[in-house]
Amino acid sequence: MANKTLKERIIDTALHLFEQYGYHGVTVDRIVTEINASKGGFYHNFKSKDELLYHIHDVFITYVLNKAQAAYENYKTPTERLCAIIQSFVKVFHLYKPHITVFYQESTYLKPEYSQKINEKRDEFKQVIFRVIREGIAAGEFRPELSVEITGMTIIGMVNWTYKWYKPEGPMTIEQIADYFIDFILHAVLTEEAKQTSENIIYFIKNKQVSLQSF
Repeated sequence: MANKTLKERIIDTALHLFEQYGYHGVTVDRIVTEINASKGGFYHNFKSKDELLYHIHDVFITYVLNKAQAAYENYKTPTERLCAIIQSFVKVFHLYKPHITVFYQESTYLKPEYSQKINEKRDEFKQVIFRVIREGIAAGEFRPELSVEITGMTIIGMVNWTYKWYKPEGPMTIEQIADYFIDFILHAVLTEEAKQTSENIIYFIKNKQVSLQSF
Protein backbone atom coordinates (compact mmCIF):
# COMPACT_ATOMS: atom_id res chain seq x y z
CA MET A 1 0.00 0.00 0.00
CA ALA A 2 3.02 2.26 -0.40
CA ASN A 3 2.28 5.78 -1.67
CA LYS A 4 -1.47 5.43 -1.11
CA THR A 5 -3.39 7.97 0.89
CA LEU A 6 -4.82 7.01 4.27
CA LYS A 7 -8.32 7.00 2.77
CA GLU A 8 -7.22 4.59 0.03
CA ARG A 9 -5.52 2.34 2.58
CA ILE A 10 -8.66 2.29 4.72
CA ILE A 11 -10.81 1.33 1.73
CA ASP A 12 -8.42 -1.38 0.51
CA THR A 13 -8.12 -2.91 3.96
CA ALA A 14 -11.86 -2.73 4.62
CA LEU A 15 -12.56 -4.45 1.29
CA HIS A 16 -10.22 -7.28 2.19
CA LEU A 17 -11.61 -7.67 5.71
CA PHE A 18 -15.27 -7.36 4.72
CA GLU A 19 -14.78 -10.04 2.06
CA GLN A 20 -13.12 -12.35 4.56
CA TYR A 21 -15.08 -11.74 7.76
CA GLY A 22 -18.26 -9.92 6.72
CA TYR A 23 -19.32 -6.39 7.57
CA HIS A 24 -20.36 -7.13 11.15
CA GLY A 25 -17.26 -9.21 11.73
CA VAL A 26 -14.97 -6.22 11.27
CA THR A 27 -14.60 -3.24 13.61
CA VAL A 28 -13.06 0.16 13.03
CA ASP A 29 -10.37 -0.86 15.53
CA ARG A 30 -9.53 -3.87 13.38
CA ILE A 31 -9.26 -1.76 10.23
CA VAL A 32 -6.96 0.87 11.74
CA THR A 33 -4.83 -1.79 13.45
CA GLU A 34 -4.28 -3.52 10.11
CA ILE A 35 -2.90 -0.35 8.54
CA ASN A 36 -1.18 0.98 11.66
CA ALA A 37 -3.29 4.13 11.75
CA SER A 38 -5.34 5.90 14.41
CA LYS A 39 -9.09 5.96 14.88
CA GLY A 40 -8.83 9.72 14.47
CA GLY A 41 -7.40 9.15 11.01
CA PHE A 42 -10.32 6.89 10.17
CA TYR A 43 -12.93 9.37 11.37
CA HIS A 44 -11.22 12.19 9.51
CA ASN A 45 -12.07 10.32 6.28
CA PHE A 46 -15.32 8.56 7.20
CA LYS A 47 -17.78 9.56 9.89
CA SER A 48 -18.68 5.91 10.52
CA LYS A 49 -18.21 2.35 9.32
CA ASP A 50 -21.64 2.71 7.68
CA GLU A 51 -20.37 5.60 5.58
CA LEU A 52 -17.34 3.52 4.58
CA LEU A 53 -19.61 0.71 3.38
CA TYR A 54 -21.68 3.27 1.46
CA HIS A 55 -18.55 4.66 -0.18
CA ILE A 56 -17.50 1.16 -1.28
CA HIS A 57 -20.88 0.75 -2.95
CA ASP A 58 -21.11 4.26 -4.35
CA VAL A 59 -17.75 4.40 -6.09
CA PHE A 60 -18.49 1.77 -8.75
CA ILE A 61 -22.14 2.69 -9.20
CA THR A 62 -21.13 6.32 -9.76
CA TYR A 63 -18.50 5.19 -12.28
CA VAL A 64 -21.06 3.20 -14.31
CA LEU A 65 -23.64 5.99 -14.21
CA ASN A 66 -21.14 8.68 -15.25
CA LYS A 67 -19.86 6.54 -18.11
CA ALA A 68 -23.40 5.83 -19.32
CA GLN A 69 -24.27 9.52 -19.27
CA ALA A 70 -21.03 10.36 -21.09
CA ALA A 71 -21.78 7.69 -23.72
CA TYR A 72 -25.17 9.24 -24.34
CA GLU A 73 -23.63 12.70 -24.76
CA ASN A 74 -20.60 11.68 -26.82
CA TYR A 75 -22.16 9.31 -29.35
CA LYS A 76 -24.85 10.03 -31.91
CA THR A 77 -26.74 6.84 -32.71
CA PRO A 78 -28.58 4.53 -30.30
CA THR A 79 -26.38 1.61 -31.37
CA GLU A 80 -23.17 3.51 -30.70
CA ARG A 81 -24.52 4.67 -27.35
CA LEU A 82 -25.62 1.20 -26.31
CA CYS A 83 -22.25 -0.31 -27.23
CA ALA A 84 -20.34 2.35 -25.28
CA ILE A 85 -22.57 1.82 -22.24
CA ILE A 86 -22.07 -1.93 -22.35
CA GLN A 87 -18.29 -1.53 -22.69
CA SER A 88 -18.01 0.60 -19.56
CA PHE A 89 -20.57 -1.51 -17.69
CA VAL A 90 -18.57 -4.70 -18.29
CA LYS A 91 -15.29 -2.99 -17.47
CA VAL A 92 -16.50 -2.09 -13.97
CA PHE A 93 -16.23 -5.75 -12.98
CA HIS A 94 -12.49 -5.55 -13.60
CA LEU A 95 -11.86 -2.12 -12.14
CA TYR A 96 -13.94 -2.60 -8.99
CA LYS A 97 -14.20 -6.37 -8.52
CA PRO A 98 -13.57 -6.31 -4.72
CA HIS A 99 -16.07 -3.45 -4.28
CA ILE A 100 -18.74 -5.35 -6.19
CA THR A 101 -18.12 -8.57 -4.27
CA VAL A 102 -18.58 -6.71 -0.99
CA PHE A 103 -21.66 -5.00 -2.42
CA TYR A 104 -23.40 -8.30 -3.11
CA GLN A 105 -22.32 -9.76 0.22
CA GLU A 106 -23.08 -6.80 2.46
CA SER A 107 -25.57 -4.47 0.73
CA THR A 108 -28.37 -5.49 3.09
CA TYR A 109 -26.49 -3.75 5.90
CA LEU A 110 -26.61 -0.32 4.26
CA LYS A 111 -28.60 2.14 6.34
CA PRO A 112 -31.77 3.47 4.63
CA GLU A 113 -30.34 6.92 3.92
CA TYR A 114 -27.41 5.33 2.12
CA SER A 115 -29.32 2.58 0.31
CA GLN A 116 -31.72 5.24 -1.01
CA LYS A 117 -28.83 7.15 -2.59
CA ILE A 118 -27.48 3.96 -4.16
CA ASN A 119 -30.89 2.97 -5.48
CA GLU A 120 -31.41 6.42 -6.98
CA LYS A 121 -28.18 6.10 -8.98
CA ARG A 122 -29.03 2.57 -10.05
CA ASP A 123 -32.39 3.82 -11.29
CA GLU A 124 -30.73 6.69 -13.18
CA PHE A 125 -28.47 4.18 -14.91
CA LYS A 126 -31.44 1.99 -15.77
CA GLN A 127 -33.32 4.97 -17.22
CA VAL A 128 -30.37 5.85 -19.49
CA ILE A 129 -30.47 2.34 -20.95
CA PHE A 130 -34.25 2.47 -21.33
CA ARG A 131 -33.94 5.81 -23.14
CA VAL A 132 -31.34 4.45 -25.57
CA ILE A 133 -33.48 1.40 -26.35
CA ARG A 134 -36.60 3.53 -26.80
CA GLU A 135 -34.75 5.87 -29.17
CA GLY A 136 -33.24 2.90 -31.01
CA ILE A 137 -36.71 1.56 -31.71
CA ALA A 138 -37.97 4.99 -32.81
CA ALA A 139 -34.98 5.39 -35.13
CA GLY A 140 -35.60 2.01 -36.76
CA GLU A 141 -32.30 0.57 -35.51
CA PHE A 142 -33.77 -1.73 -32.88
CA ARG A 143 -36.58 -4.24 -33.41
CA PRO A 144 -39.97 -2.54 -32.93
CA GLU A 145 -41.56 -5.52 -31.17
CA LEU A 146 -39.13 -5.33 -28.23
CA SER A 147 -40.28 -4.28 -24.79
CA VAL A 148 -38.06 -1.40 -23.65
CA GLU A 149 -38.21 -2.40 -19.99
CA ILE A 150 -37.70 -6.14 -20.46
CA THR A 151 -34.87 -5.59 -22.94
CA GLY A 152 -33.16 -3.12 -20.63
CA MET A 153 -33.47 -5.30 -17.55
CA THR A 154 -32.25 -8.33 -19.52
CA ILE A 155 -29.09 -6.45 -20.50
CA ILE A 156 -28.51 -5.24 -16.95
CA GLY A 157 -29.14 -8.67 -15.44
CA MET A 158 -26.92 -10.47 -17.93
CA VAL A 159 -23.98 -8.13 -17.50
CA ASN A 160 -24.40 -7.98 -13.70
CA TRP A 161 -23.83 -11.73 -13.47
CA THR A 162 -20.25 -11.15 -14.66
CA TYR A 163 -19.19 -10.67 -11.04
CA LYS A 164 -19.92 -14.37 -10.41
CA TRP A 165 -17.58 -15.81 -12.99
CA TYR A 166 -15.09 -13.15 -14.15
CA LYS A 167 -11.47 -13.84 -13.23
CA PRO A 168 -8.86 -11.15 -13.99
CA GLU A 169 -6.30 -13.89 -14.60
CA GLY A 170 -8.60 -15.71 -17.05
CA PRO A 171 -7.81 -16.37 -20.72
CA MET A 172 -9.65 -13.30 -22.02
CA THR A 173 -9.30 -9.61 -21.25
CA ILE A 174 -12.23 -7.61 -19.94
CA GLU A 175 -12.30 -5.77 -23.28
CA GLN A 176 -12.68 -9.06 -25.16
CA ILE A 177 -15.46 -10.10 -22.81
CA ALA A 178 -17.21 -6.78 -23.47
CA ASP A 179 -16.97 -7.48 -27.21
CA TYR A 180 -18.84 -10.75 -26.68
CA PHE A 181 -21.60 -9.06 -24.73
CA ILE A 182 -21.94 -6.38 -27.42
CA ASP A 183 -22.08 -8.94 -30.22
CA PHE A 184 -24.70 -11.02 -28.39
CA ILE A 185 -26.87 -8.03 -27.45
CA LEU A 186 -26.73 -6.38 -30.87
CA HIS A 187 -27.74 -9.62 -32.58
CA ALA A 188 -30.74 -9.65 -30.24
CA VAL A 189 -31.87 -6.02 -30.58
CA LEU A 190 -30.88 -4.76 -34.04
CA THR A 191 -33.20 -5.02 -37.01
CA GLU A 192 -31.94 -7.14 -39.91
CA GLU A 193 -31.32 -3.98 -41.90
CA ALA A 194 -29.36 -2.34 -39.10
CA LYS A 195 -27.13 -5.40 -38.77
CA GLN A 196 -25.90 -4.85 -42.33
CA THR A 197 -24.84 -1.19 -42.09
CA SER A 198 -21.17 -0.34 -42.17
CA GLU A 199 -21.55 1.61 -38.93
CA ASN A 200 -22.80 -1.45 -37.05
CA ILE A 201 -21.01 -4.46 -38.54
CA ILE A 202 -17.76 -3.30 -36.92
CA TYR A 203 -19.21 -4.31 -33.54
CA PHE A 204 -19.61 -7.99 -34.43
CA ILE A 205 -17.01 -10.52 -33.33
CA LYS A 206 -16.61 -11.98 -36.82
CA ASN A 207 -15.23 -8.59 -37.84
CA LYS A 208 -12.88 -8.30 -34.87
CA GLN A 209 -9.65 -10.06 -34.06
CA VAL A 210 -10.98 -11.57 -30.82
CA SER A 211 -9.73 -14.82 -29.34
CA LEU A 212 -12.33 -17.58 -29.28
CA GLN A 213 -10.86 -19.33 -26.23
CA SER A 214 -13.45 -20.85 -23.93
CA PHE A 215 -13.67 -19.87 -20.27
